Amino acid sequence: MNAEMTSPQNSYQSLSSSGHSASWQKIGQAPAAPSTVALRWENEGWTAEGTLGSDNAQFVLRLSAGWVVQQCLLFRDLDEPDLWLGTDSHGRWGEMNGAHRTELDGCTDIDFVNTPFTNCIPIRRLPLLVGHSATISVAVIDIETLGITKQTQQYTKVSPSTWRYFSVAANSEVEARVDEFGFVVDEPNSFQRVV
Repeated sequence: MNAEMTSPQNSYQSLSSSGHSASWQKIGQAPAAPSTVALRWENEGWTAEGTLGSDNAQFVLRLSAGWVVQQCLLFRDLDEPDLWLGTDSHGRWGEMNGAHRTELDGCTDIDFVNTPFTNCIPIRRLPLLVGHSATISVAVIDIETLGITKQTQQYTKVSPSTWRYFSVAANSEVEARVDEFGFVVDEPNSFQRVV
């Protein structure tokens, strides 16, 4: 049984309700812990749990059935989350203690630079045709400082199996290959899929 429907413009295969997992190795580093993600379907949405490689951090993201980020928990070295954010799915963000994070208003996505998984979320969600682009606001989280910056990123569907993403703040562009599920296979000079 598939847990989601594929839109006419999204040519990626639906994930099985039994779950999906992937892991990536950072390129150019001595063998280190890979970044991983395991997804499971529950309560009409996806829960993604993963690790962030050599930073020894873990995350839990709650995604809607349509791949909209709803919650983000980041654990570094405690049993309780170091960071716990939620959104109303309309771009208004807050901490779970109720504090409104006005500087993040308008963000639709979360980005951890330590894993390509967070790029898979807009790739699966954006209903783009080949050659088309979308510009989104992203909350980029620094694992070490827990600092969060709002950044503009542009995603372009180059081909069914290739996406280009451009970060305005970092002035960097990455062209990544994706598999039949829209999950990153490799980001040249950054990550290589191992599972």
